[in-house]
Amino acid sequence: MRKKHSLVLLFSLLALNTFAQKDLSYKNTDLPIAQRVDDLVSRMTIDEKISQLMDSSPAIKRLDVPEYNWWNEALHGVARAGYATVFPQSISIASSWDRQLIFDVANAISDEARAKHHEYLRRGQHGMYQGLTFWSPNINIFRDPRWGRGHETYGEDPYLTGQLGLQFVNGLQGSNGKYLKVIATAKHYAVHSGPEPSRHQFNALASDRDLFETYLPAFRTLVKEGHVYSVMGAYNRFRGESASASPYLFNILRKDWGFNGYIVSDCGAVTDIWKWHKITPDAATASTLAIKEGLDLECGSSYKSLKEALERKLLTEKDIDIAVKRLFTARFKLGMFDADELVPYAQIPFSVNNNAAHNNLARIASQKSIVLLKNQNNSLPLSKEIKTIAVIGPNADDIQSLWGNYSGIPSNPISVLQGIKNKIEPNAKVLYAQGTDLAKGVPAMKVIPSICFENENGTQGLKGEYYANSQWEGVPLFTRVDDNIDFHWDINTPDPRLKMGNYSIKWTGYIVAPKTGEYNISEWSKPFMTVEIETGKISGGKNSHAPRIRSQKVKLEASKKYKIEVKYQNYYGDAIAQLLWAEPQENLLQEATQVANKADAIVLVLGLNERLEGEEMKVEAPGFAGGDRTSLDLPSNQEELMKAMVATGKPVTLVLINGSALSINWANENVPAILTAGYPGQQGGNAIADVIFGDYNPAGRLPVTYYKSVEQLPDFENYDMKGRTYRYFDKKPLYPFGFGLSYTKFNYSNLQLPTNINAEKDFEVSVDVSNTGERDGDEVVELYLKDEKASTPRPIWQLEGFERINLKKGETKTVRFKIFPRQLSLIDNKGQRVIEPGWFTIAVGGKLPDDSKDIQTNRFKITTKSLIKDK
Repeated sequence: MRKKHSLVLLFSLLALNTFAQKDLSYKNTDLPIAQRVDDLVSRMTIDEKISQLMDSSPAIKRLDVPEYNWWNEALHGVARAGYATVFPQSISIASSWDRQLIFDVANAISDEARAKHHEYLRRGQHGMYQGLTFWSPNINIFRDPRWGRGHETYGEDPYLTGQLGLQFVNGLQGSNGKYLKVIATAKHYAVHSGPEPSRHQFNALASDRDLFETYLPAFRTLVKEGHVYSVMGAYNRFRGESASASPYLFNILRKDWGFNGYIVSDCGAVTDIWKWHKITPDAATASTLAIKEGLDLECGSSYKSLKEALERKLLTEKDIDIAVKRLFTARFKLGMFDADELVPYAQIPFSVNNNAAHNNLARIASQKSIVLLKNQNNSLPLSKEIKTIAVIGPNADDIQSLWGNYSGIPSNPISVLQGIKNKIEPNAKVLYAQGTDLAKGVPAMKVIPSICFENENGTQGLKGEYYANSQWEGVPLFTRVDDNIDFHWDINTPDPRLKMGNYSIKWTGYIVAPKTGEYNISEWSKPFMTVEIETGKISGGKNSHAPRIRSQKVKLEASKKYKIEVKYQNYYGDAIAQLLWAEPQENLLQEATQVANKADAIVLVLGLNERLEGEEMKVEAPGFAGGDRTSLDLPSNQEELMKAMVATGKPVTLVLINGSALSINWANENVPAILTAGYPGQQGGNAIADVIFGDYNPAGRLPVTYYKSVEQLPDFENYDMKGRTYRYFDKKPLYPFGFGLSYTKFNYSNLQLPTNINAEKDFEVSVDVSNTGERDGDEVVELYLKDEKASTPRPIWQLEGFERINLKKGETKTVRFKIFPRQLSLIDNKGQRVIEPGWFTIAVGGKLPDDSKDIQTNRFKITTKSLIKDK
């Protein structure tokens, strides 16, 4: 009898367990995601729900909800998560005008992103920069070249930005019917493009016309056509409302466009609502406003006050449920609650990361992004028979100048100097001289060599104490002598006994300078390193965003020993620890001139890098402020170097490494060959050498206008588009939007339009393009539209079609474009989107229309007015 009762009890327990499992609907992969999400959220306490609304979301162990950090970056490669393929920066790859290339690059990035994420999970890691929700792409309009973050964007044109951003989203999010590969985030919504120093309190103002014709179209394209699953709000206000809690902007996004994903704040933007914008009095009211208007996820910690807001009856649990459900819908769509065997993207092996194929794609992307601005008397390409070449300039051998903001770390970056060496050595001699600093007060930095360090034992190197915690507490796990501080541990740790995200290091000893003078000493680390020398000078500081060189000036006497202590913390995955300096430099210009005089030709590599332009940063150099620029000129010391190189009489090729437009007026008049590579990524040096020596025929086009000076621009804080970008700029620029030269020539003919065009129907435009030169090459075919007589101010020209094609020497291709009714519309004086009757001109060529004969034009007439409901 006892045995029978035991069996009954056993079967009862099994039945209860089976029932319990069946009752956990959120674990049932056969159910619709919406039903699974509803079930899971219904089981959470209010405290658990609130905890999931911030970027660092803790585990809910009783419900098998793992810890998740929503913050990750992939602007032009997976960032801040160990070695990754680093592609050209966004503004650079925009110069390719190549949709397929953008898709291929984004697809490679998302492969690496998936591979890294699952490798982190296998290691028990759930931290920052390890997830599948990426805060890219940046599709703000680069309306003013002074904006320091403009190089994160695809340029100044809403159509180009929308088309390239669309392909980036498609490549990131994948095409699986059930699962998202990763989640892309369209940012920063909306009307956001500087100034950087005032972004936390700035109120951007723009007319409905500029809003719907310039600032919003790219976001609309990514939402309605790309189904981007996340949108990030901006820091600033728009028309008095926080862009991160704007009833007006969020209504457009969710109701007019049908966006059904989640909205995330930029980091600290909810705090800005009450602290700087003064829209609400405190964190609870700011958080209430944000939640009620539809901001689902906060990067920050103000949402901790939502419990207080509930107690004050400022909102209800139902308001919170809406946001929580949106966020968990995203996590379910990423397959985070399903077995890896069910999620195809979870099968991508870690070996895909930073692989040879991606490295080759990086080179192709860089080649396609290079823009040839001037080639007087066919100065380029240079002959490989050259005997001696001088590579000169502050960006010639600086790998940091290859990428720009929000970058990953490449395992084998190729500088311009190295690329030229790879191309012509040992048949030719390659000489190098730095020539000058990047800017006055911004010297080139290099790792301090081991010979300059001494430990307490009198031997070379520094004593390194490695702690199994992040606060240098207790006894070190081990101690050793390190030659110097030059480490990148990828996604590993310095020792298998140390746990990623929870260790610290202290290096001590002496630093010995080789000569007397003023040194710039700095750390370059992730996430946090400080340096203290007995002189009292400290460099470095907490920087959770990215490694960034911050130098301090220290006077050191030759051969004198100075005590040094360097402390490093690791509290999230990827780890870099480097100690850098710039030694006292004398006669850099004289040395460069001596080197140039020994050469047959000069490649002069000038421009900018992320130490000069970027996000809310401190730069103490003329022409730069807070990450933005106050001048469009090259730094004056670089101008001086350029003039000295031209004065040698040797042929000069100017290579610009830059993320924003430069007013190189003197160079345009005096340097025979000029090209810009932007921030070209890890293969930039090889790609530049490919172009300079003719192994690649350049075809890139500028995605921004190069103005002659800042005086040609309206006030930076004015968001009115009048006088800005090629669409409204009525003066003569240095180089126009869409400009770029080739080593071959192209001819356009036979532009065809339909006889009768109906404003409510699509129509096709075709043109024949012929390669009439002596080389094979790519051509970017650009289609522009002009509304000749409208009731409101219209763009001078507006890009409405483009296609990059390859033509063999002597080949002709017919290129076809489809024009949609919306492309003919405008915002009228009543605030409506309409197509007005009147004459329109279509212009097709390899550049912005001008008076030259190589542009094909045709006119057509619209006879009836048509209203478009969706603005």
